[in-house]
Amino acid sequence: MGPVNLFDIANKQADWLATRQKVVASNVANVNTPGYKSRDVKDFAAILNNDTMAMTVTNSKHMDVTDNGMEAHAMRPEDTIETTHSGNNVNLEEEMRKGGEIGQQMSLNTVIVKAFHRMMMATVKGGS
Repeated sequence: MGPVNLFDIANKQADWLATRQKVVASNVANVNTPGYKSRDVKDFAAILNNDTMAMTVTNSKHMDVTDNGMEAHAMRPEDTIETTHSGNNVNLEEEMRKGGEIGQQMSLNTVIVKAFHRMMMATVKGGS
């Protein structure tokens, strides 16, 4: 096992969070699109274990969230609460919960990166 680069991991998480935010925004934007299926990205742990990340498109008319190449997956049926008569299964309450979770994780990521930076600067300067 090679050295662990904490800034690289934090950067990957920030990319993952940005992609997840785009997917959630796409779900909200398509809340009234007939047949649209809610999506989410793989867990961050799965992303760390696999460096290849490719996006799949379910319908060419849906919003594109492929800017950084991370993969979005259709949600498992048991993750959704209901499907409307139009075939759409987006739950706005669940998407808003995810949005809040993403915001909290992004704030935590920022705090961790700042702490890493302070530790690195203290080491370089030779003290506190």
